[in-house]
Amino acid sequence: MAKRSARYKIREVAFAESENVHRLYPAGGWNPREKETRDRKYVKNIRAMSPTQQQLLDAIEERSVVISAGPAGTGKTYLAIAKAVEALEAGKVTRVVLSRPAVEAGESLGFLPGDLQEKLAPYLRPLYDALTERLGMKRLKALLAEGVIEIAPVAYMRGRTLNDCFIVIDEAQNCTYVQLKMLLTRLGWRSTMVLTGDPDQTDLLPGMSGLKDVAARLESLPDIAVIRLGESDIVRHPLVAGMLTVL
Repeated sequence: MAKRSARYKIREVAFAESENVHRLYPAGGWNPREKETRDRKYVKNIRAMSPTQQQLLDAIEERSVVISAGPAGTGKTYLAIAKAVEALEAGKVTRVVLSRPAVEAGESLGFLPGDLQEKLAPYLRPLYDALTERLGMKRLKALLAEGVIEIAPVAYMRGRTLNDCFIVIDEAQNCTYVQLKMLLTRLGWRSTMVLTGDPDQTDLLPGMSGLKDVAARLESLPDIAVIRLGESDIVRHPLVAGMLTVL
């Protein structure tokens, strides 16, 4: 019992270091057998787990275009979708549009059965997962049926003007420079666009990904935020950060 109380005191000290940043693990380090050291309960208002994540959340609040680049597990997609849902429920936007390139991760699945939605479902599954966690399956289905939330592949975004929308472009490292330029120019009035991606894990041929080039060019514009997350921002299994340092 005394040991457990000591663990909680360590957590309180670690969390008290910052008003906004909610640390993922206590100051004493990570123990794979200690389930109590990680708070996994659902919270309505998300909180950052690192200073850079807080920068990302602040940038989404303040800028109309945000590019979030970083390694796997840094919460890029989840934070963007959580802010999209938050904006929708607060009445700041009337629609949420999520887009993702239909690119396979190194292996071809061939022709998939079913209609268009069924063919695209495997590629868009990560977006559905994040939305389900924030909204619940029943409400998500209702919003999708009403068209309030739209999930579309990149190929179907050309020619559109997205007003009063919160747009999330996920896996942007799998888009070419031309595709990213097309997506960025879809931005309409009273809209926010967040691009997320890991420049080091593109599934395109070498030199084809446009994320690094686009981020470098847009970083000079004062009204666009480019947030670069690192290994210290990883919120998945702690071994993910260790693996990324050697792989």
